[in-house]
Amino acid sequence: MNIQNPILNTDSYKFGHYLQYPPGTRAISSYITTRGHSETAELVFFGLQMFLKEYLSKPFTAADIAEGEAVAALHGQPFNRAGWEHILNAHGGYFPLRVEAIAEGSLLRRDVPMVQVVNTDPQVPWLTSYVETAMLRAVWYPSTVASAARRIRQTMLPFLEKSCEDPQAMSRTRLVDFGARGVASLEQAGIGAAAHLVQFDQTDTLTGILFAREYYGAEMAGFSVPASEHTTMTAWGQSDEAAAYANMIDNFARFGAYSVVSDSYDINNAVAEIWGKQLQAKVRAAGGTLIVRPDSGDPIDTPVQVVAQLAYAFGTHLNGKGYKVLDNSVRVLQADGLSLQDITMILGRLESMGFSAENIAFGMGASQLQKLSRDTYSFTMKGSARQEERGIWHDISRRPAMRREKLPNSGRQAVILEEGGLAPVRLEELGARQNYLEPVWEDGKLLRDWDFEEIRARASA
Repeated sequence: MNIQNPILNTDSYKFGHYLQYPPGTRAISSYITTRGHSETAELVFFGLQMFLKEYLSKPFTAADIAEGEAVAALHGQPFNRAGWEHILNAHGGYFPLRVEAIAEGSLLRRDVPMVQVVNTDPQVPWLTSYVETAMLRAVWYPSTVASAARRIRQTMLPFLEKSCEDPQAMSRTRLVDFGARGVASLEQAGIGAAAHLVQFDQTDTLTGILFAREYYGAEMAGFSVPASEHTTMTAWGQSDEAAAYANMIDNFARFGAYSVVSDSYDINNAVAEIWGKQLQAKVRAAGGTLIVRPDSGDPIDTPVQVVAQLAYAFGTHLNGKGYKVLDNSVRVLQADGLSLQDITMILGRLESMGFSAENIAFGMGASQLQKLSRDTYSFTMKGSARQEERGIWHDISRRPAMRREKLPNSGRQAVILEEGGLAPVRLEELGARQNYLEPVWEDGKLLRDWDFEEIRARASA
């Protein structure tokens, strides 16, 4: 059995759709967009290229057809054997589709098409909507993660601009992805973590590094530091807590930075007495940066208190913006069940105490990669136009159920640049204007290979 059989990468009810189109239909054009309206860009388009390379660029075989037919029969569905055999014989098993997309990393308002798909063989107009399930899934999830990451970065940016000397560079390092164990699969971890890395360059989800490397040519898209966990610290026992911390200094200060979870027993004692007194000279002499991690306790009060305790023990200096920065030998990382509201409250409280936002970084896991859905930004793929046997295109649309309901646009789409950003327009109304929906894949061939740094630069514009 081929668990990645492309013929079976769809919804069950799609099996019978080849029998449902009007006679003489030659082509169906569909596009992916988000429902609703927004005045400013809030969406980051990302992730299609991973799907194109991993799934759409691999042909199916005669064995896949046989398996698809057997599964459909057992499942109670019809099967278009003649259609699949035509694709295999005429196109070598590659889907005869043309995929157009805007550049990955582009910032979009809602209701702007990101991807447009149409069949290139008039004998298989049903194929466009057949791939809807897989293609929409390939777009909504990474785009939603990348968009959520951008929102977090944009929310933190005013605090950084006010209190840091290089806020843009600093903003890339303020959020670490710890989501690998909080997602449903290895593939989700890779896709989601790669999307996080569009906005940030700190991650502990190693699979995301591999996905960015494999599908976007990024030699190293993200960075990590040696870090402890509660198991490695509590294995020493409470009586040897200081020895466990000293061991971290001895083994990892040479890496430049190292993170030590310090709340296994008493975070206040760990910071004020062990780090601040017993090991202070050792931390300074080691030359690296100790990152104290206060995982438990009040998610807002605790990290703020840790910054203040470290300031008392290690001292501070004023940066060019006039805000206090901890001695370079210490910093803080808060990463236990944080929300965006928690982050803003922590940064706001530190700012009111005269501390720069550069003193603290944050970590997120399931909140970043798992606690979202297709409805977060209302992603949809809509069949919008049908070409009949004379070559004439007709709009596809339904009547809205409610007067206030805003349906996606009908007809074949183009995307143009207006004063307010990218905007949709009907293809026949494009004229001489540039169409930002450009061909990226056709009939088994990748036409555009986006580089990860290109995408990052575009998403940060």
